[in-house]
Amino acid sequence: MQPITIEELKKVIALSDLPDEHLQWILDNSRSIEYEDGELVAKTGDPAEWMFFITEGRIDYYRDINGRLVFYHYFTNDADSGGVTGLLPYSRMKVYAGNSVVVGKLRGIQIHKDHFQELEQLNPDFIQRLISYMTERARSFATTQMQHEKVSALGNLAAGIAHELNNPASAINRISYELTNRLFLNIELTEKILRQNINANHIKHLREKIEAKEITSKQKLSALQRMKNEDGLMEWLEAKGLPTDQQVVETFIEAGFNYEDLETLSNKVPTDELVQILLWVENLLSSQRIIKDLAEASTRISTLVGAIKSHVHMDRTNEKQHTDIHKDIENTLTLLGHKLREKNISVKKSFCKNLENVPAYIGELNQVWTNIIDNAIYALNKDGEITIETTCDTKNVYVKIIDNGSGIPAEIQSRIFDPFFTTKTVGEGTGIGLDLVNRIIKHHSGEIKVHSKPGRTEFHVCLPLTE
Repeated sequence: MQPITIEELKKVIALSDLPDEHLQWILDNSRSIEYEDGELVAKTGDPAEWMFFITEGRIDYYRDINGRLVFYHYFTNDADSGGVTGLLPYSRMKVYAGNSVVVGKLRGIQIHKDHFQELEQLNPDFIQRLISYMTERARSFATTQMQHEKVSALGNLAAGIAHELNNPASAINRISYELTNRLFLNIELTEKILRQNINANHIKHLREKIEAKEITSKQKLSALQRMKNEDGLMEWLEAKGLPTDQQVVETFIEAGFNYEDLETLSNKVPTDELVQILLWVENLLSSQRIIKDLAEASTRISTLVGAIKSHVHMDRTNEKQHTDIHKDIENTLTLLGHKLREKNISVKKSFCKNLENVPAYIGELNQVWTNIIDNAIYALNKDGEITIETTCDTKNVYVKIIDNGSGIPAEIQSRIFDPFFTTKTVGEGTGIGLDLVNRIIKHHSGEIKVHSKPGRTEFHVCLPLTE
């Protein structure tokens, strides 16, 4: 391996204007390095003890995020990185948080951290330059982190939305098939009715009964009362010598009919005609129920689309706008509904009355509610509980999101807002760390705090009501 010369060092942008005696000192206190394409300069967990100056080649840096290597940055002899990487003076890095892989052939030098103090005494201005490179590197890493987190959040959100939309979409598909069958059956049953001696007054009586039941049958029966009514209707059918079809019984009971209602009708028509009337009415009532189910499924889809549109802040600018945070929180709960149902988690809400709309970067603030509520769901076991409270005064709105899970261990509470820190495994959560949540709240001139103990974890968010 050919040793690096002063002339080569002068080509490194970070070193280009240093006097020869300083470059010679750097050479005397460093060692030359050469790596081939694909070799590791450092890997996750290695001690960070060396500063590198690159004269030729490139290093790609992959950060280790929950055991998955994600490309973050590259270092070469250009204006952005200045040909310098590794541990820089005043950096708090102790170990490498990822892998550094050589692209092409790499040549350069490395200098141990033990020489940093002497280097600062030799050329303080040069140390300040290195610190500026370190600051730019941190800014670049933060930008990359945010991009990865947003992509991850989008993926998780899309998966949740697909899950939420699948149920009503599947219901609509099933309902359309069932409704088609019912419509064809209606033609058959209508034909049979017309062959009987049934006059218009019978149909009028049934229509009036059905309309009356639509008004009075809104209240759901208890399981015990429903079973009692079904048994009563079944016994009435048997006593009349009519077919005891369970589906017919269930349909009439669900629509609010009982045997007394049908007794009135039975006194007006012969038994043969009554059978055809009951079958025809049952089909009509079932069709109405199916149509209601179809309306509910389509409404569910419309509600989800509305929540998505509001949540991701579509068709709006990126400027601050006033928003109803209660509606934003409700939309977030809608989008996370499948996760809440999977664990049978109950949500209690206590909202401040007459709360003014809050000036906010709405898309950003919605990420805060998504992350905190998703974290609460993750922390809870089955049948857990989340409480969301808002209070307000003339200056601020205060949001508390509380869960009754196991709590955040005391030894990590001070780290939860640190960049890249997570307790979740790969593929879980929103992909938006609490570091980003903290930055979003600060971007709104607000404040976020957490208090946690076993059985109660509280996230407190304070947001100003004035810009």
